[in-house]
Amino acid sequence: MPAPNGATSGPGAILGSSAAGEIPLARDAPVPKDAGYVYVHEMVPRVPWSIHVVKARRQHPFLELDTSLGQGNAQGVSVVSQQMALVPTEWGQPAAALNGDYFGDTYLYFGDPAGLQIAQGELISGPHPTRVCFWMDARGELHRGVVQSLFRVTWPDGASTPLGLNEDRPVAGATLYTRAVGPSTRTKGGLDLELTAVGGADLPRLEPGRIYQAVISALNPNGNSRLRPGMMVISAGPKLAARLGRLKPGDPVTFSTATRPDLAGARTGLGGGPTLVHQGRPWHWSNPLPFRHPRSAFGWNKDYCFLVEVDGRQAASAGMTFEELADYLVRLGCEEAINLDGGGSATLWVDGRVVNSPSQGRERPACNAIMLIRRSSEQRTRSANNP
Repeated sequence: MPAPNGATSGPGAILGSSAAGEIPLARDAPVPKDAGYVYVHEMVPRVPWSIHVVKARRQHPFLELDTSLGQGNAQGVSVVSQQMALVPTEWGQPAAALNGDYFGDTYLYFGDPAGLQIAQGELISGPHPTRVCFWMDARGELHRGVVQSLFRVTWPDGASTPLGLNEDRPVAGATLYTRAVGPSTRTKGGLDLELTAVGGADLPRLEPGRIYQAVISALNPNGNSRLRPGMMVISAGPKLAARLGRLKPGDPVTFSTATRPDLAGARTGLGGGPTLVHQGRPWHWSNPLPFRHPRSAFGWNKDYCFLVEVDGRQAASAGMTFEELADYLVRLGCEEAINLDGGGSATLWVDGRVVNSPSQGRERPACNAIMLIRRSSEQRTRSANNP
């Protein structure tokens, strides 16, 4: 089908250019019904800007929004193109991807996402207490906001402790580890409590908004417990372990993944920040920063979602300020949008290749990505029957 200015549309199509201040071509780019998405490259010479947009139908029967992990099935870092190659085949076929959240640089947990991550309905990383994130609920509705973690563990004596997830364990606190963190907890000292379900059965995967009943199968005072399928580990830091009293195999432990607001049933989620668009209006900053940088953003309206990348720090594209990006996203048609990790990390991958020009001349590793996945009817049926 012809697109504006005579360009052709479809996956990977490049749809001409626009001038600063004009309604972007991506807003009106026709989205093929069969593919469900279209890629648009817009050039604004007078700034200059080089803007890359993937526009996707939200209600497409075989296209789903999801997130990838830096090491395929575990936390870590890799470039976006490598993450797409590591996506498990049972998830589906990646169609497009944009680099995701900021991440920690601690030695033991390098690549730990700074905020929320939910992939295929599994809770990978807990929310950041002040940074915005987005999530998709069980009905397929998208939400934007700051989510507070209410994760807690209740010990056999009824006392309870706040709980971290797949991250550095505090000296006087506790952290829950799942296989998403890798093959072992990487903890040192303190006390690792290896957990199974009641009766020794496998624990189900970790999901937001749930309460889990478990029993201690083994205690490990040396740390670095192996994370075998069907089990999890709660590790108590040295100061907390000294206050827990005598624990033994068979003791019951309850832990919760509650949040405010409640994310129960959410299938996809990712952290970032700051907010760029809310209720169709650009976000207002009292002291906006004037600096232009490469940017990545995710936005949506009732019909479409948008993966947006703006090149920067190069002669062909200056990058954008937060205000410029927010204005662009509103003109694009976004009703809600959040910023993602930018700078050298800003990368958009479409149909098997990186389509933008990363500012460092090559892809920079990221901890995760937001992606569009093509799923067959068989995969969708299997997913619906095994939530």
